[in-house]
Amino acid sequence: MINKIAHSVAEALAGIQDGATVLIGGFGTAGIPNELIDGLIAQGAKELTVVNNNAGNADVGLAALLQAGRVRKIICSFPRQADSQVFDGLYRAGKLELELVPQGNLAERIRAAGAGIGAFFCPTGFGTELAGDRETRVIDGKPYVLEVPIHGDVALIKAETGDRWGNLVYRKAARNFGPVMAMAARRTIATVHDIVDLGALDPETIVTPGIFVHKIVRIDRVATQAGGFKKAA
Repeated sequence: MINKIAHSVAEALAGIQDGATVLIGGFGTAGIPNELIDGLIAQGAKELTVVNNNAGNADVGLAALLQAGRVRKIICSFPRQADSQVFDGLYRAGKLELELVPQGNLAERIRAAGAGIGAFFCPTGFGTELAGDRETRVIDGKPYVLEVPIHGDVALIKAETGDRWGNLVYRKAARNFGPVMAMAARRTIATVHDIVDLGALDPETIVTPGIFVHKIVRIDRVATQAGGFKKAA
């Protein structure tokens, strides 16, 4: 019987190796799998390459992973913002390598990995330092830069609902990079707020099929002081 439900975050994260490339979902603070990031800190893997849209906020989640000294390199689009002091300090001290990638290129490089595309040409970044020394071509009179896929050893993503086969449904903007990261990683781990019986999810609403997911773990919603609920960031 296929059952991808893990009983704990620690169980779901077991086996992540030092030096792994970790794709972490989220856009700003929407859809960040904080519980999995905290679990990764506790798990102890180090020398990681992390792929995310940004480089962490304040001192929680991804920023906490950076602060713990577990990350060797980060690949992202928006490393600096008002509360990116952890990244700023590490980068300026030469303790963290940065690969800056335009956001559309980042999404497409991840998608290409999941789709089995060897490489692709994109105009974004041509003629800038972001192009580096990569191959360029002129196609139909327009210059392009060669981009390569970003494969992950593991993807950590956040969804809203799942079933024991690993089928996932997301909540609005929390979906962001989750679907393409799930496809691009050798191993995908997802948190969900609800686990439902097989057949309870409308097939038309399933965004990430269970074939791309290896473990899911249920996490509680976080109560606010006002008595309502907020999603874990």
